[in-house]
Amino acid sequence: MAAKGSFNAFEMARAQFDKTADMIGLDRATRDLLRSPLREYHFLIPIRMDDGTPQVFQGFRCQHNDARGPCKGGIRFHPQETIDTVRALSMWMTWKCAVADIPLGGGKGGVICDPHNLSAREQEQICRGWVRQIARNVGPVSDVPAPDVMTTKQHMLWMLDEYERINGGHYPGLITGKPVGMGGSLGRKEATGYGVVYTLREALKQLDVRPADTTASMQGFGNVSQFAARLYQQIGGTVKCVSCWDQEDQVSYSFRKEDGIDLDQLLSITDRFGGIDKGKARDLGYEVLDADAWLTQDVDILFPCALENQITAENVGSISKRVKVIAEGANGPTTPEADAVIQKRGIFLIPDFLANAGGVTCSYFEQVQSNMNYYWAEDDVLARLDHKMTSAFLAVSEVATKQNLYMRDAAYVLAVNRVAQACRDRGWI
Repeated sequence: MAAKGSFNAFEMARAQFDKTADMIGLDRATRDLLRSPLREYHFLIPIRMDDGTPQVFQGFRCQHNDARGPCKGGIRFHPQETIDTVRALSMWMTWKCAVADIPLGGGKGGVICDPHNLSAREQEQICRGWVRQIARNVGPVSDVPAPDVMTTKQHMLWMLDEYERINGGHYPGLITGKPVGMGGSLGRKEATGYGVVYTLREALKQLDVRPADTTASMQGFGNVSQFAARLYQQIGGTVKCVSCWDQEDQVSYSFRKEDGIDLDQLLSITDRFGGIDKGKARDLGYEVLDADAWLTQDVDILFPCALENQITAENVGSISKRVKVIAEGANGPTTPEADAVIQKRGIFLIPDFLANAGGVTCSYFEQVQSNMNYYWAEDDVLARLDHKMTSAFLAVSEVATKQNLYMRDAAYVLAVNRVAQACRDRGWI
């Protein structure tokens, strides 16, 4: 991973918003309303560990804006979680829901913890404790959480169960990313990665490039990367390199195979957090390279699908001249300084809150199904997802073309205008 330094995700999110506000001439009141979360909650979660000792964890929930509908956003379990990261992610969720044109606002939550070092029982206690602290402030018509970094469908089900205990009924619309058969939607696990590739497919059409003529390198090998790789390969592309975090060594490595990775083979030596066994990978013929090697590969497409602050002013210059497209599967992977370089080089960038909107779009489908208590077939879900992602890409592309804007700027202009208009329509400003 790139060095974090003094990186602050919220400052970056605000800088991106300020740039957009200047571009569209947003008035002062609307700027003040949209630069910060409408509400944020900080709370403590005391649990008893397996050895009987008590331990207290810090939890957060931010609700950035709900003018267009209930807040929507994941819950991250991460040892380096901060309130500023949660604030930034809640703001990005607002823009993501708006650019995807789904009737939801932006929220995000987190707990400072490392699931690698917690038993299943301890994680369950944290999930139930998180809900007990915030149950009055989330719900199917107010704020709908979901899985995010290092949280899973099992975590979501524990949270739902605790919420239903508190409220005395069945409320599957509280939370998304649930197991299929317990209120979850078919297609949800594929949605974010597939969404990235649906937008990539449209970008390649505009560039008049056949997917079968392209190669790619990916950062991260979690859910997003795995399904993006699968669909990208299905449309003809070749993934030459992936990177992932190594929990044992506490560093990242890149795994390269010049003739293309065998996805199923690589998944067979990958743990549930997306960590690849490097010894077994070497045995299978993979080169094991350093953390940033994924960024320097001589490929056509880069998929940053891990964490924020990964393509920076310090390493953007190492991107190969061959790269034509960057599809941001992660939230905030590119700093504004690096973004300026990418724009100057003419690389076609599919911005994060457009490229990775497939997850929240399918979460919206799950919410609709849960509230109706009627569930759709997988083909139906994925067809709806493709339609929404394609429509979102074309809408951003149209703004970019008509106003001669960089794709990230076009996506921001579209999203901020939609949210600001909703605030005006409600009479908030």
